Amino acid sequence: MKLILLSLKFMKIISGSHKGRKIIAPKNINIRPTTSKSKEGLFNTLNNFIEFEKLSVLDLFSGTGNISFEFASRGALKIIAVENNYKAFKFIKTKAREFDFPINVVYKNVISYLNNNTDKFDLVFSDPPYSYSNEEYDNMIAIILKNKLIDDGIMIVEHSKKIKLDNLIGFFDSRKYGNNCFSMFRKKQAYKPDSV
Repeated sequence: MKLILLSLKFMKIISGSHKGRKIIAPKNINIRPTTSKSKEGLFNTLNNFIEFEKLSVLDLFSGTGNISFEFASRGALKIIAVENNYKAFKFIKTKAREFDFPINVVYKNVISYLNNNTDKFDLVFSDPPYSYSNEEYDNMIAIILKNKLIDDGIMIVEHSKKIKLDNLIGFFDSRKYGNNCFSMFRKKQAYKPDSV
């Protein structure tokens, strides 16, 4: 039994219509989900300045779908999850159908998707692999801002504490949970809300 448990990755939806729902992703997907502690901290922060209902979300490097599922459970109206790992892509698609979540899963390289996308989103979430360099982060963020994927919305980038993004245009806040950091960006630099 222990061997079976070790081969699985557990996630849990924190809030919303599917609160407490456990999601089990096979270990052979070989993708690291955002930790429960980090996810809970992030969404507690977002609760202060985001209305989740009717939100349009772009989830880049969506992995196991952990973040997409959380937004969907909280009432997001439109979610596009972009992932180029085929097993992960199939897993998210299967679970989204099972939960009746409004998630459109795209099997594509993220940078290629961004370079050919003209849709606008209220929120863009990106969790690149830990192997991503500072230059790759810079490039990805620049493309998102240049292509105006967010107008009045925000972008959240998950990264390790070794990566520094606070010098980039549009940066307005960050949160740290253990080794995980979430840097937040707006199309234009803005004051940091006291409530955040």
